[in-house]
Amino acid sequence: MADPHQLFDDTSSSATALGRGYAAQQPPAVGYPAPGSFLGEPVSSFAMAYGSTLASQGKEIVDKNIDRFIPVTKLKYYFAVDTVYVGKKLGLLLFPFMHQDWQVRYQQDTPVAPRFDINAPDLYIPVMAFITYILVAGLALGTQNRFSPDLLGLQASSALAWLIVEVLAILLSLYLVTVNTDLTTIDLVAFSGYKYVGMIVGIVSGLLFGKTGYYLLLSWCCLSIFVFMIRTLRLKILSEAAAEGVLVRGAKNQLRMYLTMAIAALQPLFMYWLTFHLVSAGPAVDLLPAQRLGKTSTWQILGHGRAARSEVGVPA
Repeated sequence: MADPHQLFDDTSSSATALGRGYAAQQPPAVGYPAPGSFLGEPVSSFAMAYGSTLASQGKEIVDKNIDRFIPVTKLKYYFAVDTVYVGKKLGLLLFPFMHQDWQVRYQQDTPVAPRFDINAPDLYIPVMAFITYILVAGLALGTQNRFSPDLLGLQASSALAWLIVEVLAILLSLYLVTVNTDLTTIDLVAFSGYKYVGMIVGIVSGLLFGKTGYYLLLSWCCLSIFVFMIRTLRLKILSEAAAEGVLVRGAKNQLRMYLTMAIAALQPLFMYWLTFHLVSAGPAVDLLPAQRLGKTSTWQILGHGRAARSEVGVPA
């Protein structure tokens, strides 16, 4: 019953019910895109395309600038090696006397990759040999109780400095003699770096057999690298005369022959200079750590051929 004091009827509940019924009768909403979605997908796709374009342009700029200072494409050629090539090349560096064919093979005026030609220069062996030489030098210094990080760094920097000086001296000599050759700076670095293989053999033999083993095996390695450099570089420096099959006797060709022999003779000098101070008089055998433990025993040879057993650390 309505309130007699109420001026207007309360229609809120009925309006709510009508609203609910109207909402229930409305058809389902069609999937209209949200506000701003018209611009979202095109903008994002444009941003992705623009970003990829910038990335590709930046990569091209970086590649051009790197190739200007560091010939990356050329360096890939010098590291195109495999295990078979490395094994054969090491054998050629240590035993070059029986090798006959020293010509580098070409394919369409381009030298084939080192893994297909044992005569092709590479940088893998020189780089690995240089690193191994530094490690073996640290081992040799450690066996002589002379190891220190500063001394090892000095050893590495001096070896690298001598290599740079050697390559620059060869380049200057080739320029002064006016040699027409296809030798590049990277080729000279590769040929100059092959001597580290013989240096490693000399140091290891010195650690195992003392000075005698060092001088014997280093002499063999020096002779091997001398023969290797002569037979390799004569086809590069004397390329004009070698193409004709005879060596023309003249002042220019004599200078080229002298230059080839000088480069080859320079390798043994550097091999000795960079290794002689790393080898001690005797083999690197140290018994002091075992003696300090006080748990081992030694045999003291006495006069008249008699042997008496004594414990280390026990007073006589």
